[in-house]
Amino acid sequence: MTLSQKITPFLWFDGRAGEAARFYTSIFKKSKIVRVTPMYAAFRLEDQEFIALNGGPQFSFTPAISFFVRCKTQKEVDFFWEKLSDGGETLQCGWLRDRFGLSWQIVPSVLGELLEDADEEKYERVMDALLKMTKLDISKLKKAHTL
Repeated sequence: MTLSQKITPFLWFDGRAGEAARFYTSIFKKSKIVRVTPMYAAFRLEDQEFIALNGGPQFSFTPAISFFVRCKTQKEVDFFWEKLSDGGETLQCGWLRDRFGLSWQIVPSVLGELLEDADEEKYERVMDALLKMTKLDISKLKKAHTL
């Protein structure tokens, strides 16, 4: 296996590394399975290399590590939310846990702009709206910002 990145996320799965690699590469457009062996799977998502190890049941994922997916449109938010949460669990504020237990944040790009506004009242309204959401809704976040 040849890796070109200096740092590559190395994910521990309980015997489901190949299945996870196929699942993730079916969701992201710019993706590719590089290799699947009984020991590991190597794959790329959006030019980011990953290694998935068939490590066994000793360790599992926690929300302390998550992958942040920046989305330009609500359609993109909806797509990744639906696909990655299938068989998993939806959580608050754009977070979900996929069927393998890996945490993801599905976040519209505009959220950063809305939260960086110097107007504290706008910030508070956006945060209040955000905290009430599971899947993030761009129109509701923008509405909270402009009230």
